[in-house]
Amino acid sequence: MPSLSHRVQEAPFSGIRRFFDIVATMDDVISLGVGQPDFVTPRPIMQAGIDSLLQGETGYTSNSGRIELRRALAAHLARLYGAEYDPESEMLITVGISEGIYLALTAILNPGDEVIVPEPCFVSYKPEVIFAGGTPVVVETRAEDGWELRPEAVARSITPRTKAILIGYPSNPTGATISRSHMESLADLACEHDLFVISDEAYDRLVYGSEHICIGSLPRLRERAILLYGFSKDYAMTGWRIAAAIAAAPVASAMLKVHQYTIMSAPTPAQYAAEAALTEQGEQSVKAMVEEYDRRRRFFTARLNQMGLDCVEPRGAFYCFPSIKRTGLTSQQFAEMLLREERVAVVPGDAFGACGAGYVRCTYATSLEELREACDRIERFVGRHHR
Repeated sequence: MPSLSHRVQEAPFSGIRRFFDIVATMDDVISLGVGQPDFVTPRPIMQAGIDSLLQGETGYTSNSGRIELRRALAAHLARLYGAEYDPESEMLITVGISEGIYLALTAILNPGDEVIVPEPCFVSYKPEVIFAGGTPVVVETRAEDGWELRPEAVARSITPRTKAILIGYPSNPTGATISRSHMESLADLACEHDLFVISDEAYDRLVYGSEHICIGSLPRLRERAILLYGFSKDYAMTGWRIAAAIAAAPVASAMLKVHQYTIMSAPTPAQYAAEAALTEQGEQSVKAMVEEYDRRRRFFTARLNQMGLDCVEPRGAFYCFPSIKRTGLTSQQFAEMLLREERVAVVPGDAFGACGAGYVRCTYATSLEELREACDRIERFVGRHHR
């Protein structure tokens, strides 16, 4: 057999999925692992997708996506964040944010270009940089800083080969957000060093007690910002695989070229559903889900800290990232033993980068009843393994 791509062979499989291959073989497991809303897609959104099928909308759309959806999204971003984009030339509809990251990196990187990636981060960031021919440069964040990216750490990592900074706030896995002052400082660095900033804003609506800073709202970054907007988490639409990549026209055009030759167009029924998500009914659903997530967030964070698993309060998304260092176990040992002994699934923190060692990621995208039972099981486990 001919040899395979070295870049692909050297990339590890997702540290998340390995655990859920094990979970699939077990009974009575409470999963706090997969970042999937436990809500079903709200009915009006779902119905819009169904109606599009019944009306025969089963063909391709424009490569950029339905203009009606792009116009609705442009109005949505302007209304929420004051981010002004042309739906005709600066926006394309993608198959999830993961495709958007691929398009952005492929469109801007040349071999050997460096991309600064804060860790802990979503598992796909570094592999996607490598697949696009770039080199990821890790900047570690710390629990003591609330897992927020420090601009001065970014500044120390910039070299003549740096092409972009790839951020994701609110953060998967830590639940951290980024302050306006720190985002402004990143903008200063991007302008000073002529860098792109790629911003994964999958959890933009899932913030608690703070504002979300949309990268598109910063005028200085207008020509160098690439905004990745998702429907999966905000609107409980993970299986619809629908998102958008938004950037200045020259950048959007380059991404569209890659999109044309790889995907053609995002699924048509999902585009109709996404348009319905941006209506007032969709807005009401988001507010109801955020209120429930917030209730779970406060309960879960308090219980973890009470049992001695120090946890920074997450300000966004639907994850807690507690320290398990008091047990003396590694993140992998903790996750595997907790699963086998107490039937609770969590993800080892080092699946999201080396600085996640000594932590685990737990999602509270599950019912409060299940969270209570999971906490009781975790507390029993910690009690047995307290060092």
